[in-house]
Amino acid sequence: MKIVIGCDHGALELKETVKEVLKEFPEAEVQDMGTYTAESVDYPEIAEKVCKEIVNGSAEKGILLCGTGIGISMAANKIKGIRAALCSDVFSARMSREHNNANVLAMGGRVVGPGPASEIVRAWMTTEFSHGERHQRRIDKMMALENK
Repeated sequence: MKIVIGCDHGALELKETVKEVLKEFPEAEVQDMGTYTAESVDYPEIAEKVCKEIVNGSAEKGILLCGTGIGISMAANKIKGIRAALCSDVFSARMSREHNNANVLAMGGRVVGPGPASEIVRAWMTTEFSHGERHQRRIDKMMALENK
């Protein structure tokens, strides 16, 4: 499973923590889409790079990080086919996968510390979509909003 990860300057340290956690998953092939320095960068550009890989089928999942996680998740959700979930706790991470089949996890480097972020990533990576009829129906309705 290919996972793409990206961050802006506000979450550079958290990205390195997340990459270390992803090493716990041997099936995960991780591609780092930047940024690589503390120099200021615009998070919509990072969101677009990461999400493009998911939408075109080159990757299955993505992780996006910025200072709060808010801006980068909002930018990601503007891209057709993306279901980005901003999570700052384990329960939300699980539910984003189980009920919403989120294909992007977003977190804030200035909001979530390395310990909680590690647990959030583990929960998100190990939770499968429930495939329940009611959940799929809701996802279909949500994704149909992109065409309105």
